[in-house]
Amino acid sequence: MEQKEDLLKEVISHAKEYGFVFPSSEIYDGLAATYDYGQLGSELKNNIKQYWWKSMVQMNDNIVGIDAAIFMHPTTWKASGHVDAFNDPLIDNKDSKKRYRADVLIEEHIEKIRQKINKEVEKAAKKFADAFDEAQFRATNPNVLRNEEKIKEIEDRMRVTLENNDLEGVKKLIEDLEIVCPISGSRNWTEVRQFNLMFSTELGSVAGDAATIYLRPETAQGIFVNFLNVQKSGRMKIPFGIAQIGKAFRNEIVARQFIFRMREFEQMEMQFFVRPGDEMKWYNHWKAARLAWHKALGLGDKYYREHDHIKLAHYANAASDIEFDFPMGFKELEGIHSRTDFDLKQHEQFSGKKLQYFDPELNQNYVPYVVETSVGLDRMFLAVMSASFKNEKLEDGSERAVLSLPAQLAPYKVAIMPLTKKDGLPEKATDILNDLRFDFNCQYDEKDSPGKRYRRQDAIGTPYCVMVDHQTLEDNTVTIRDRDTMLQERVAISELRAKIEGKVSWRNLLAK
Repeated sequence: MEQKEDLLKEVISHAKEYGFVFPSSEIYDGLAATYDYGQLGSELKNNIKQYWWKSMVQMNDNIVGIDAAIFMHPTTWKASGHVDAFNDPLIDNKDSKKRYRADVLIEEHIEKIRQKINKEVEKAAKKFADAFDEAQFRATNPNVLRNEEKIKEIEDRMRVTLENNDLEGVKKLIEDLEIVCPISGSRNWTEVRQFNLMFSTELGSVAGDAATIYLRPETAQGIFVNFLNVQKSGRMKIPFGIAQIGKAFRNEIVARQFIFRMREFEQMEMQFFVRPGDEMKWYNHWKAARLAWHKALGLGDKYYREHDHIKLAHYANAASDIEFDFPMGFKELEGIHSRTDFDLKQHEQFSGKKLQYFDPELNQNYVPYVVETSVGLDRMFLAVMSASFKNEKLEDGSERAVLSLPAQLAPYKVAIMPLTKKDGLPEKATDILNDLRFDFNCQYDEKDSPGKRYRRQDAIGTPYCVMVDHQTLEDNTVTIRDRDTMLQERVAISELRAKIEGKVSWRNLLAK
């Protein structure tokens, strides 16, 4: 675990040093849990958005995208349940004066038991080598079975207490598990209380006359209130989806772990409208499709696992998370939820407007059911950064920090470098740069030795470096270097575009 914590520190440091992520308002000592994306971070973030948008909207005939306003009529949040039910159960440690989400403390305790099980499995795997049958071991080993039973008991108690809003029961569970504060190490806990996560503000120039409105805590409601607008104007037939990328705001008390949990964050959501009764078919379809989308990046299948929810949200009849092995352990990256017809029916009731679809095949009106996919863009950014970051020891004994980013997501696709700043090499390199930049985001780099420049481009994840030397002036060939293999080859300038395209094309990623 210590090794993983070190990785997070290294990623945070690397992100700042190379212009990916800065603490917000840093000259004023920053603002807690708020970050700014720098020049390279903005590029990486935009490329992740593009990957999601292209695969979700461009590659599906029946999904369209919108961009709804952040401010919405306040009744929207009454209808959605956020005014009354958007709460976190919080508990304070009296000694450290730190506040925690009670459910997260319990989940972290469960994760420690899971790690014990995994250690038992690893130990047995080493002992029995090729003869090891993991499934049989998990099904028969008494230590594993005892710990699995412990997890089940805790999850069952947690589900019942949270579903019944039994805050005393939640505290009792924390006490029974002897969970200590990570800071003080004590079990001196306050009562558990509910805390609403919405930011409120006032609309209008005079505070007294203003209406209270909210910064949206999710982007989904902007989609639901536009359901009929999109369906009619786009002549959409069910099943169809509406996608959106946008900012959301939550007054998280436990906002920590770099950009993993922030108060201002970005979501990439798609609501898929289906016939009542078809929702589980589409729920399973999107569970599989979304996991495949993540794995297509090639970060490694070991980073992903699926986790079905213990406690379902008030609107859901099925919910699952795609979890990613962040430097802080496995945490939610994307949620897939079957939201039933809750949202549209609530908005029908509160607005007095019908939000129904006439199905010509069934010759009837109905309120569609909804399957949601929702991925945190900032979490996706952290997942890509942390899985791509490596400190490598090379054969010659030297080291390099490299970001092995999926080529399509890399901020710069190619760096153009003249070997020296004289003999017409910068001019030739600039000609190549000006030709390639129509198709790719390129960087021109002439400062320092070639070795230092290569290291710099490795550190920011540039897939290719092109070196322009004296031979280039004679025969119009250049040396192109691959970030991952560090192999160099001589190619004609006329072949550069096709070679780079072969590695960074969206087609390669979207076709997987």
